[in-house]
Parts: sequence; C-alpha cells; structure tokens
Amino acid sequence: MLQVMKLGFLKSLVGFFFVLLSANSYSQVVTIKDTSAIDEVVISASKWNQVSTQVPMKIASIISKDVNLYQPQTAADLLGSSGKVFIQKSQQGGGSPMIRGFAANRLLYSVDGVRMNTAIFRSGNIQNVINIDPFATEKTEVLFGPGSVVYGSDAIGGVMSFLTLTPEFGSKNEPRISGKANARYSSANNERTGHFDINVGLRKWAFLTSFSAWDFDHLRQGIHGPGDYVKPIYTKRQDTVDVIITQDDPLLQIPTAYSQVNFMQKARFKPNEHWDLQYGFHYSTTSAYGRYDRHNRYRNGTLRYAEWDYGPQSWRMHNLFINYRNKNVLYDNVALRIAQQQFGESRVDRLLNSNERNTQTEKVNAFSINLDLLKSVGARNTIYYGVEYVFNRVNSSGFLTDISSGMQQIGPSRYPQSTWKSLAAYINDEFRVNNRFTLQAGMRLNHYILDGDFSNNLPFYNFPYTAVSIKNSALTGSVGGVYKYSNSLLFRTNLGTAFRAPNVDDVGKVFDSEPGALTVPNPGLKAEYAYTADIGLAKIFGEKIKFDVSLYYTLLDNAMVRRPYTLNGLDSILYEGEMSQVQAIQNAAYARVYGLMVGLEIKLPAGFMILGDFNYQKGEEELDNGSISASRHAAPFFGVARLRYQYKKLTMEFYGFYQAERNYQDLAREEQAKNEIYAKDANGNNYAPKWYTLNFKSMLQFNESFGLSAGIENITDQRYRPYSSGLSGAGRNFVLAVRASF
Repeated sequence: MLQVMKLGFLKSLVGFFFVLLSANSYSQVVTIKDTSAIDEVVISASKWNQVSTQVPMKIASIISKDVNLYQPQTAADLLGSSGKVFIQKSQQGGGSPMIRGFAANRLLYSVDGVRMNTAIFRSGNIQNVINIDPFATEKTEVLFGPGSVVYGSDAIGGVMSFLTLTPEFGSKNEPRISGKANARYSSANNERTGHFDINVGLRKWAFLTSFSAWDFDHLRQGIHGPGDYVKPIYTKRQDTVDVIITQDDPLLQIPTAYSQVNFMQKARFKPNEHWDLQYGFHYSTTSAYGRYDRHNRYRNGTLRYAEWDYGPQSWRMHNLFINYRNKNVLYDNVALRIAQQQFGESRVDRLLNSNERNTQTEKVNAFSINLDLLKSVGARNTIYYGVEYVFNRVNSSGFLTDISSGMQQIGPSRYPQSTWKSLAAYINDEFRVNNRFTLQAGMRLNHYILDGDFSNNLPFYNFPYTAVSIKNSALTGSVGGVYKYSNSLLFRTNLGTAFRAPNVDDVGKVFDSEPGALTVPNPGLKAEYAYTADIGLAKIFGEKIKFDVSLYYTLLDNAMVRRPYTLNGLDSILYEGEMSQVQAIQNAAYARVYGLMVGLEIKLPAGFMILGDFNYQKGEEELDNGSISASRHAAPFFGVARLRYQYKKLTMEFYGFYQAERNYQDLAREEQAKNEIYAKDANGNNYAPKWYTLNFKSMLQFNESFGLSAGIENITDQRYRPYSSGLSGAGRNFVLAVRASF
C-alpha cells in the first residue's frame, strides 16, 4: 500500500513540475539584505559560487553583520536568530536545530565544505553545532530541503553550511596585518565572553589565528509563566550523602553552567593565479555540563538522579583545501578537500543515593576526501560533479565507579566498536535556457558499509548476535527550475529525493529513551528515503517591499523509528531497577511533513524597515498499530517580526519572537509522557504553551576601529520554553558587547 502511495505521489509531483514548467512558473531563493535586488552569491547548493537566482532551492544567509547586532551566544543561537530555524535545548550547553520538520541526523552540518555528521549522530536532539565559533564564522547558509545529491546521507530536511574566516593576502609592496577583538557580558547567565583574531597577509602567504572563550553561569528563567517550569531544588553530594538543596533563587536552572574554548589556525598559499592552497585547524572543547531535563526527572516523589551530565564535548579538525583553476576538457576548476576530524563526548549518570556512577565515553575518528569539479560547456551549461569517500571509526567504552571506595570496573558501552564507510559519486547540471529561465538536475550514487562488534557488551546484555555488517547503496536525484520574470519577480520549483543511511547510533546503541523504555540494537536496518517537492515566489514591489513565500511537502518512506521489539524473546527486561519495555530503531513507518515559509521586508521612510519571517509546518508519522501521530520534530508555528532603524553607523532593532501552542493531543505520542519537559494543561496533561519575547538590540560603529553593541532580551521577563525543550529560555537579559579592530 505504501509503495502504491509513493509511486502515485511521485507521478503527481513530476506532472505538477512539468505543468509549472510549461506555464513558466518558478520561484524564489535567498534571504536578501537589499530589497532592491534578488541576487546573492551562495555556495551551499553546489559547493561552488552560484548566483541565487539560478538555484532552485530556498537558501537563507546569515552574515557577520547579523552576529554583531544580535550577539548570539552560540552557533545554535546564531541559527535561531534568523527566524527560519527552530532551536531545541535540553541544556544550556546545546542547541538542536529543527528545519522543515526534521532534526538531528536528518540534517547535514558542513564546515568549510567538510561533512561534520558522524556515525553516532542520533535521531534524538544533538548538540554538535555548539562546536562552531560564531565569531570565526564569515557566513552561514541554510539550504532548505533535500541536499543529498551534493552532501550524501542525512541531508533530508536541510543543510547548514558554516564558512569560517579566510586568510587574506597583503599587497606586493607591504604585508597586511589586521584583526579584531570582542568582549561580551550577558546578565541572565552571567556570561563572560572574549574573542580575538589576527590576520597576517604577505604577497603569496597568509595566516589567520582565532581564539574564543565563553563562561556561563546557571541560566535564570523569567518570572511570568507556567509554574511547572520551576524546579527550585537540586542535588548536592555532602560528605557521603546526596542532599536535596532548596535554591535561594528558584528561577535559576541548576545545573546549567558550563564553559567553552575554541581555537582556529589557518594558513594559505597562492603561488600563482592557478593554485590556491589552504590548511585549517579547528579545536573546540567544553567543560562538563548538566543535562537539565534529566535532572528534572522524578521517581518515588523525589529527584531520580543525583548526577546526569555530559562530559567535555570536543572537536578537532585538520582540513586541507586545494583549488586549481585551469580550463581543459574535464574541468575549469577543481577542488580537493582532505579532512580528518576527532569527536569526543561522554555521559555520566548516577541515581539518587546510589554509590554507582555510570560513565560512557565515545570517540569518533572521521576521515574524508572530497573531489569536486566544475566545467562550463558553452555559454549556458555548467556541470558540477565529484566523488567522496568518508570513513568513521567509533570507539565506545563504559565503566562503573563506586564513589564510596573509588573502585572501578568495566561497564556497558553505549555503542559497539564500529566502522562506517561511504563512497559516492554525483553530478549536477545547471542549464540556462535563456536569460530568464534556468534548469538544474542532478543525481548521486552512494554505497555505504557498516561493521559493528558487540563483544564488549555481551557480558552486560544477552544479545543473540556478536557482530553486525550492513552493505547497501542509495540512489538519489533532484530536478528544479528558476524563472526570473524580471529583476523584481522570481519563481522557483524543485523536486528532490534524499536518504539517510543507518549509522552506528541507529544500529547499535543501548539507552533509556524515556522512563520505562529501553532501546536496544537492531542489526537489520536499511536506509530511509525522502521525496520532497517545493515551490516558491519572490516579489519586489516598487523597490520598497519584498515578499517571498515557499511551500513544501516531504514524504519519508521506510523511516527509521523506535518501535516495540523483543530481546531473546522478551518484550520487557529489568533495567536500572525498573521493568522497561524493549524498543529498537526499525524501518517501520512512513512520515510526511508539509509547510509554509513566508518572509517580508518593507522599506519605510527615514531609515526604518519592517522585517518578518513566519513558519508553519505540520508533521505526521505512522505508529506501530497503524494509527497516526504528530511528528516529534515538526515545531509549532513560529517566527519573528522586526522593526529596524538604520542611520549612518547606528543600527537599532525592536523585535519579537513567538511560538504557538502545541496541545496534548497534537504532541507526538513519544512526547506525551515527558513530564520533565512540558507544562500541564487544565486536565493535568502535558502540553507546550504559546509564548513570545520582546527584544531590543542596538549597534554603533564609532569609527573603523571601535564598535559597541547593547540590548535587552525578553524585556517583559517571560518564562517560556521552546517546544520539545527541557530548558527554559533566558529571562530578562541585558547584553553589552564591545569590539575593536585594526
């Protein structure tokens, strides 16, 4: 039945596309900072510079000027400031983007063209985006919709492409030395942040160094809002006893404090006009930090955990980028990226009044090679093509510590010892039919291999297998068109498929997804596929008003979801002293998401502007009994409205973020029992209340060397919690930042 639905859906989409084609009806692209134009240079669609009016996908851009005005504390906050990406948080040291009803390992993260997703990116909310330094980010692009043709597995809901600072050369006569320094304070979490970067440019060599450090205290939430979000107690170990402490300030969310350090070093060599070589080293590490929603779990009338923390989260990347320009029969431009990354994370938990601390540590070594080529064929045809190889090695360990004696013993690990490999080739063709109409089509063949060894966990779990091996292939494609009727009117449409290959997290993990449920490994997983159609329009009225709208629909087939399972014939087993239902990730469902994105920019007299972004999405997924549930990662209606004033070197903005209510009946089935996350309605059921914040930001550039940013977030001190989050947002927050450059 599902196969018939899928074929019918694809036929209708293809027919719809060609109807649009014959009617010259194609749509919109990028976030545009100037309402007098609809062109922008973007790279996330193909990894090469493209004019946005030739890209059939919707792309949003966030530039460094936005960072100076909004002063986001993390890269997750940077994405959220756009008003187009919804951010979920379970702890202050985190931020999991949701795009078009998808999140976590159904989104692709890219840093300087290198895939950041690893084999342990999970289906639940992930925090890896905070490894990226907003101060060292030159531009951020968000590609909405399928990106698997260029980026491979995981690019179902969208691609987030972070472009970091590039070393700049000096002139023939003298070197170029430049840099900047930033310092920031925020009151809601007593934030103390510092950053500096310096560029030394010679005629053929250039070097750039960047360093940032953050220190955050526990986050204070607002005073006006649901009382269910207030947890006025926390646990503390005193001598040999776990003690429940009553907070002096009940609005503090304890424990949420953490700190972070980022370092980046780049070197660039350009011997002539043909060659451009760049090497980049990135390093990021955090302190340990509490997962606040787990600290908010209760059992037998008291807090369940004495400890539930993420250990230090670290990321290292060595990235060699070689670009060669020289026209021949095969290419005009070729780019080689060789990258090696190391990821480290851990989880530490201990039940209240228990002496046994459980620690699980994961380390991933990721190696990738990307060869991307560009070839222009005649004046109208540009072909982008390339090959990719990715290799991940996952090392997972666990140990148990008796905190009273200090004795340690080996404990269960989260994952099997594993390798994950991917080999792919792709081609993408951009054909400019005429000055107004551009067609683009592409396809990718991807082969993936996963091998896992469960031997390290056999003493703790009686698995009916010792190893798993998965080998399979995926074929994806896309076709789209852009019709630029005039400099003020543009249409676009795109049909695309995307896939997500099963990774080590899907196949091999053991964890408690919710009280009374235990997820165990499933060695029989296959890839899931998404089929997406979207159309859009951008229109500028009299160089004063810009309106853009995008509509989209995605069908996810063979979806990997948690479902009831059996382990050695048992559907429930004893776990941490509690009888728990056995579950596993399975190809057991389909899901669909549809929605609408609207953007508005209005130029007013005397330097004023009105800007707005509005996002509606509806997600549904099939349950194991055939019924339909809301999709977990489809956020409620959300958006932002802004009133901006600009005069010479001064920018001021008054803006409001908002989210609609998600009632109990419309929560995903798996979310309905999460008492630690949601507020209670009049019937005592969990739900996500609607909320808003009013905010003011200002930025003044005194001269070329000195600037000041200041603002107040959540002016009315609302107590709010973004949908699916285990952490409330900041209460009234005063922000002050200074920057100097030379």
